Amino acid sequence: MLLLAVLAGCTDATPAKPPSEAGPWEPDEARRREDTGTIFGGDGLTLYGSRSREAKARQEDAGGIGVNNYLWRASLDTIDFMPVASADPFGGLITTDWYQPAEAPSERFKLQVLIRDKTLRADGVKVSVWRQARSEGGEWLDAAVDPQTATALEDRILTRARQLRIAANSE
Repeated sequence: MLLLAVLAGCTDATPAKPPSEAGPWEPDEARRREDTGTIFGGDGLTLYGSRSREAKARQEDAGGIGVNNYLWRASLDTIDFMPVASADPFGGLITTDWYQPAEAPSERFKLQVLIRDKTLRADGVKVSVWRQARSEGGEWLDAAVDPQTATALEDRILTRARQLRIAANSE
């Protein structure tokens, strides 16, 4: 009985509007929302639709996807010789399938490109490279990858992203 009394005391006394009557927000509520702003600063979680100019510019740079549009397109352009296994434009993750170059039939490579930000920054992309070599028995075994390989791919992606951005701004 005590539990029922406590639960009954926690309910809202005003009845909720039926879905058919739940229309746009009242003007006072909309004004309160605009004044409230964000709880995590200028780059943080946005409450009630208010945003700074910088945040709006970053969203426009994203091009309707979850990551920077230039980095996304540059990543796809840079690794277009490899078969793409999965691509998540909202999470910013591109994973390739194994690629075996014709000039090196005893090894194969796999890439994962992670776009970390909505802005075009040097640390906005991270590439991971896996390499396998074929053993004498015909099995694929993991092999070491030169760390400069991932760095070189990141540099190519960033260079291509800058080219795309310059081309878009000159139009």
